[in-house]
Amino acid sequence: MIKTESVSEQVSRVELSVERPERIASLYDETVGLHRFVKTHGESARLTEVIERALRALGLSKNEAKVYIYLARSGERKASEISGALSLHRTETYRILRDLEKRGLISSVFEKPLKFIAIPFEKALDVLIEAKKLKLNLLERKRERLIHVWLSLPKIEVDTERKEVFQILEGEEQVSLKTDEIVSRAQREILIFMMEDDIVKFYHSGFLDRLKISAKRDVNIKFMANCSQKARFFLDKIRLGNIKYLYLNDEVLPTFMLVDDEQTLLFIRRNDGKRRIAALWTNYEVFLRVLKVLFNELWRKEVRQLACCT
Repeated sequence: MIKTESVSEQVSRVELSVERPERIASLYDETVGLHRFVKTHGESARLTEVIERALRALGLSKNEAKVYIYLARSGERKASEISGALSLHRTETYRILRDLEKRGLISSVFEKPLKFIAIPFEKALDVLIEAKKLKLNLLERKRERLIHVWLSLPKIEVDTERKEVFQILEGEEQVSLKTDEIVSRAQREILIFMMEDDIVKFYHSGFLDRLKISAKRDVNIKFMANCSQKARFFLDKIRLGNIKYLYLNDEVLPTFMLVDDEQTLLFIRRNDGKRRIAALWTNYEVFLRVLKVLFNELWRKEVRQLACCT
C-alpha cells in the first residue's frame, strides 16, 4: 500500500527544506546612482547598525561607516575585496578609502597589491570625537567676531509686534535643547504632564535635575505623570524635592510642558513606526489657555480623589 502525504505534511516538508531569508541591507553607490543590496545576519546586523548610526552621527557617510566597520572586523583587505564584499563600485570604494585615510581611520599597507587596514574601533571613536571637539572650539572662537559682524550690518526697520508662531522640532538633540531653553527661562510657573517613556529619556538626559534647579529659583512647578511602575521608579529615584507632583491613573495624553503661560512644548507621538522624537513649540495664546485649563482640571480631579481616599 502506497502512503500519500497530506497537504499539511507536504507544506511542513517544504518549509523545512527552505532556508530562512537573511536580512537585506541597502548600500547607495554614488558612482552609478543606484542602491545595491547586501545580505546580513540577524542580531549581528542589528548591532552593526547601532555602530553605523553612531559613526554617522560623528560625521561619516553611510558607505564610509560600512567600509570602516568591514575593515575593522575583517582585517587588512584589498580594495577589490572591499568593493566585492559590500557591492560597491570600485571607483566609489577607492574614493571612500582615500577619505577614511585622510581622517586617520585607516592606513595603507606597503604591499603589492595595495591593502588597507583600519585602526581599532576605540581609537577611531577618539579620533572622530576629537575632530568634532576641534570644530566646536573653532566655532566658539569665531562666535564673538561673527556677532560683531552681525551687529555692524545696517539696521532694517522691522515690526516688533509679538507674533503668535509655532515651530516643529524633530530629533532628540533639537527637542532637548528647546526643552532646556524654555525651562531655564521660566520665571513664575512650569506645568508638566509626562508619559513614562519620556520620563526615562529626560531622566537620562539630566532634564529632571535641571528642573530641580528651576524649583530652587522659586519657580512654581507642578508635575503630573501617568501612574506606572516605570514612572514611579524614576521619579522616586530622582527625588523631586519641593516640586509638587501627582500620578494620573486613567489619562493617556501626549507629554507637554507649559511655561509662564507664554509658551508650550507638546510632544508628537507618531503612529507610523518611526521612533524619531518630535515636538510642537508655540506661543499661540488660545492653545496655551486650553492646555492650562486641561492641566488644572486634571490636577484638581486627582487632588479630590486623593482627599477622598484619606
